[in-house]
Amino acid sequence: MKALDGLRVIDLTQAMAAPFCSMNLADMGADVIKVEPPTGEDMRRGSASRNGHSGTFLTINRSKRGITVDLKQPAGVEIIHRLVTTADVFVQNYRPGAAKRLGVDYETLAAINPRLIYCSISGFGSTGPYATRGGYDLIAQGMSGIISVTGDTDGPPAKAGLPVSDLSAGLFGAYGILCALEHRERTGHGQLVDTSLLEAALALTVWETTEYWVTGRAPKPLGSAHRLAAPYQALRASDGWFTVGANNDRLFEAFCRAIERPDLAADARFRVNRDRMRHRDALIVEIERTTAKETRVHWLARLDAAGVPAGPINTYPEALADPQALARHMVVDLDHPGAGPIKALGVPVKLSDTPGAVDRAAPLLGQDNAAVLTELGYTDAEQRALKDRGVI
Repeated sequence: MKALDGLRVIDLTQAMAAPFCSMNLADMGADVIKVEPPTGEDMRRGSASRNGHSGTFLTINRSKRGITVDLKQPAGVEIIHRLVTTADVFVQNYRPGAAKRLGVDYETLAAINPRLIYCSISGFGSTGPYATRGGYDLIAQGMSGIISVTGDTDGPPAKAGLPVSDLSAGLFGAYGILCALEHRERTGHGQLVDTSLLEAALALTVWETTEYWVTGRAPKPLGSAHRLAAPYQALRASDGWFTVGANNDRLFEAFCRAIERPDLAADARFRVNRDRMRHRDALIVEIERTTAKETRVHWLARLDAAGVPAGPINTYPEALADPQALARHMVVDLDHPGAGPIKALGVPVKLSDTPGAVDRAAPLLGQDNAAVLTELGYTDAEQRALKDRGVI
């Protein structure tokens, strides 16, 4: 049994943020029914593909069932309305206003099912002066300030290497849905969950916004360095880079012993963190005079023995082959009916009694039409008629 077994989620999502939200619910056992137009969503035609199947679509639509519905036809909207009567959660990421034009807005669906949790994930949310704008991860990273603190000091603008606005919006959406479900458990009432890429990105800037409010100075990019502690950053070895987190005085002393530089711990410029921050550039120069002489493996072994947090900067082949990632089942194997054997990332949260699992590959286009429509009471003849009319 999984934690969300018995929960039905209707998924009218595309791109990254909202599908990632429903994917996390599906991994935990929710019956997520992904609804696409009969021609399929654009993400199915991604450039990185396996046997003609988009890798991105396969990744964020795993663990879901899939149906096709033409929402431009009244019969298609009727399918969604009937589906909503059986659902607990509805997730969409249309621009504000588009859902209403299609007849799948919160007010319409809540009137059909007052217990429905309706989650909307958009670029800027459903209110405010930017509500009608389209939004992408890059735009949200820029507007939230993330790009202003990413990269090296005085370097050109650089976004975070991951689509952090998209992914965090998906996670905040899932978090909001679970909060709303808990409220419904007590009251019987559903509600609207409304989040956006911009708000999610801003919510991640807890260090940077605090620095600005406390000091009155806008934070600047620091490369891999930390805003409040040193040394807490990437360091050069003879064969590449590794990271170290000697972010307090005790760990700094242990770090100095591990690299056989007790003189650094005794240096008045570096004795306490406040001074190390003031003289960080000089500190790193001194550290790398030593670390650049030996390999990453050498230093990581010494730091581990000394109890100093450290790690390699892995490429993705290295990260996905790491024994800790494998031991925690973060790489799983699936068999897709079109793409064949594929790999997927595992579930990052382990529950002791009701663990999630990645055990269903992303659906083929319309793969579950017959099963879902039969569950809704459509006869075989009615399903044939819907298909003939292009509704499904």
